[in-house]
Amino acid sequence: MHRGGYPVDLSTVEQNVLAVGEDEGSAGSMPRQPFVPDDFRDRPFSQSEALKNGLTVHMLNGPAWKRVLPRVWVHRDHQMSDADRILAASLAMPARAQLSNISRIQALGLDVGDVFPVHFTVAGDLHLDLPDVFLHRTKMLPPTDETGVTPTAAFIQYCADARLIDAIKVGDWLLHRRHMTTIGLAELARRDKWRPGARQALRVLPHLDARSRSMPESEVRVMLVFSGLPAPEVNVSLVVDEELIGIVDLLVRCVMLALEYEGRQHAGTTQQFNRDIHRYAVFRRHAVEYLQITKEVLDRPKVMVRRVHARMSELGYAGPAPVFAERWASLFQLIPTGPVRPSPLQNGKGDPRTARRREGRKAHRRQAG
Repeated sequence: MHRGGYPVDLSTVEQNVLAVGEDEGSAGSMPRQPFVPDDFRDRPFSQSEALKNGLTVHMLNGPAWKRVLPRVWVHRDHQMSDADRILAASLAMPARAQLSNISRIQALGLDVGDVFPVHFTVAGDLHLDLPDVFLHRTKMLPPTDETGVTPTAAFIQYCADARLIDAIKVGDWLLHRRHMTTIGLAELARRDKWRPGARQALRVLPHLDARSRSMPESEVRVMLVFSGLPAPEVNVSLVVDEELIGIVDLLVRCVMLALEYEGRQHAGTTQQFNRDIHRYAVFRRHAVEYLQITKEVLDRPKVMVRRVHARMSELGYAGPAPVFAERWASLFQLIPTGPVRPSPLQNGKGDPRTARRREGRKAHRRQAG
């Protein structure tokens, strides 16, 4: 059928009419159910999407839907997740506003920090006041992708206001899941050193380890290092008597002490519980010393470090005891923005791009001596 020269889909029109008139009908008949596209039952959507899929503004203002932000709606029965809240904010913002900072990282699936406010970055001016949205203005946008700023750019932004320990944990998470690389981070932070967070990101860089599979593993590792204890190896394939007995979270090799973080997932299923029992039985059979670290212990950082040190001492460690002084305290403070020494990954030792320059400096020193 054509109306005014344009084709009209009768099935869509009939559905819409039925939806609008859901409370109408003959006496005693059941009220008609509102028209609900399947794709809109379990996620936020924009008003423009709704209109393209057969809904009308009148329907959206009916009981089947609720508005969460200007021009953004959800089904009345849908329970909003954190990911939904970020998506809803993105739908409410103009296209030139890019999801950024910790919100961009949360969109990758990392459960860290508060969802609100949702962060966006825009080049130039944008006068827009939305609830639970923080708008960062810049003279030039950082690199972007189809979702917002790139994860590397988002991490640099995050470092501007993060504690050192939190930035290390988030950075490890991004590296391990290949959302970011150390070389890419170094290059972007050095290229755009004027951006908030760039200098802080360069301070974080030497402490990152892509082998860390979880944030608690990263937390244990850096706490030991910043207390002055030997740096544990991360996710090591442990071989004893030419037999691979498993991959340990952290290994203090000087005393062959395995450190295993026990999170909620280890007690979540019978299968995981049985795997852990077998795993520790293999450790004992091969006389591998191990120490389990629970969330409750990790929540008391100094207690955790002292327990590790005590077990190391029992196994023959004769090095210095942990020190909880200035370096330790820096873990729990905002990252300073002072001068940064070159990273080994960028213009440092072993980099062939600077070999000739380094050799020249050595020759000059020899001549001067």
